[in-house]
Amino acid sequence: MDASDWDQRYSSTDLVWSAEPNQFVEQICSALKPGTAIDIACGEGRNTIWLATQGWKATGVEFSAVALDKARRIAEHNGVDVDWILGDARTVDRIVDQRFDLVLFCYLQVPDSDLVEALRAGAQLLGETGRLVVVAHALANLEGGVGGPQDPAVLSTPERVTEILTDLGLVIERGGEAQRTVQTDDGERTATDLVVIAGAQHQR
Repeated sequence: MDASDWDQRYSSTDLVWSAEPNQFVEQICSALKPGTAIDIACGEGRNTIWLATQGWKATGVEFSAVALDKARRIAEHNGVDVDWILGDARTVDRIVDQRFDLVLFCYLQVPDSDLVEALRAGAQLLGETGRLVVVAHALANLEGGVGGPQDPAVLSTPERVTEILTDLGLVIERGGEAQRTVQTDDGERTATDLVVIAGAQHQR
């Protein structure tokens, strides 16, 4: 899907995603000291806005202008100060010259070549003591999981994400699959996500 496809999807007045932060983002970031954060491919900004409410100086990047406008309105309605940037996850390092304590990718579901480029760009924005966090629907979710894309081409594994980040010179602090309970019309179901945390090389 390109930006125009996502513009159409986000054009509804309803939220495409939950207004609450992702549970893994909340768990991980609640344990970190607030600083500067950039949420890449932020969608309607649910995680970006939550980070701002927790004391982070937050920046959200999204390539759908419609989603970004919606995120901006939600932030303003809630009295939250966030910097919003229209840009592509794969080239965000070309338009942002700041370094961040937290670089977040939450459910960026793209083919492997695009994922490599996005993580490369994100790593370029990581400060010397910063952390890069990836949360995504895992490939394993196709077998018995619920939700998320059903196209294996846009699903990855913890091993692949850790390989990419290691090749970029980052230090893996956590990498694996994580189970998430989802409420459906048929009751509770389980989704399988991947969660990877990497630190800047200077933390060695």
